[in-house]
Amino acid sequence: MKYFYILLFLICPLLLFGQATAPKYSNEFLSIGVGARALGMGRTQAALVNDVTAAYWNPAGLLNISNKYQFSLMHAEYFAGIAKYDYAGFATPVDSLSHIAVSVIRFGVDDIPDTRFLYDANGAINYDNINFFSAADYAFLFSYARKFNRLPGLNLGASFKVIHRNAGNFANAWGFGMDLGAQWRHETWQVGLMARDVTGTFNAWSHNTTLVYETYVKTGNEIPENSIEVTLPKAILGVAKTFTIKQKVGIIAAMDFDFTFDGMRNVLIRSNPISIDPHLGLEVDYQKTIFLRLGAGQVQRIKNFDSSHYTTFQPDFGIGFKLGKFTIDYALTDIGDRAEGLYSHVFSVKAGLK
Repeated sequence: MKYFYILLFLICPLLLFGQATAPKYSNEFLSIGVGARALGMGRTQAALVNDVTAAYWNPAGLLNISNKYQFSLMHAEYFAGIAKYDYAGFATPVDSLSHIAVSVIRFGVDDIPDTRFLYDANGAINYDNINFFSAADYAFLFSYARKFNRLPGLNLGASFKVIHRNAGNFANAWGFGMDLGAQWRHETWQVGLMARDVTGTFNAWSHNTTLVYETYVKTGNEIPENSIEVTLPKAILGVAKTFTIKQKVGIIAAMDFDFTFDGMRNVLIRSNPISIDPHLGLEVDYQKTIFLRLGAGQVQRIKNFDSSHYTTFQPDFGIGFKLGKFTIDYALTDIGDRAEGLYSHVFSVKAGLK
């Protein structure tokens, strides 16, 4: 517990340092979320997550897994299938007081044409000279959770992250960071706190400028340089309550608040330097076998070309079925402006073995 407070103490100077040197948006592929259950509930998971996906949402939730071994896979496609998002996770107990988990996340765009040599030496177009490459982001999470016996119902957890990002042979980055989480349960109430990138997540970028130097000089573009990118800390506070109706129907209502510390953002509660983005989630189950889920969040104020404004939000919908040892979940999510082409279908499968 002593080390937990030490890490929290380190947040303060990092916040001040980060506001001056770090970009507002960094490693955004890690803000999408994993698991169709979570995505169908508006990403309200800090307090209630209780499966292998807790390694991402709140590692303290790993202690709520009832299976000895639990696996999960997820696939989603965004922007009409151009970008693909995949996740795989595994969790198992170490002893009666602790759990561990390993997770892999990939977000990538494949088969991007490299047209630098489209024209041959004679000035003619030669499509055989087109090569294809991928731009992909990877995250590897190693998580640990342990019960805090001094306060019944309190669980603590941490996830160490290794980041790898690449844009073909043109550029790549390696980075690392850490998330800390806590969950407390009392009767039908659940409270969760997640400190994401608590120490700041550092990405060291390396550019292969020899591949693009000639093209960039001809087009007047700035030659990229090697650099270090910092992802600032973010805190997520979640509250959830469970209701039981006639012993067959259960309801979980949840609300999460995302706190960012990098200045004013386009969210519901915006100020400088702290902004708050609330999310709502609801799950109704019948005998813990059939699940219906709804969610809403990411409220934004959009400006039209005529200088008028309107407010938009992200609605979410999901269903789930538990078939013996397997759980199949589906979510329909929207990126935010309710455009038909931006709706995404998300599927995930979870298996629990004793």
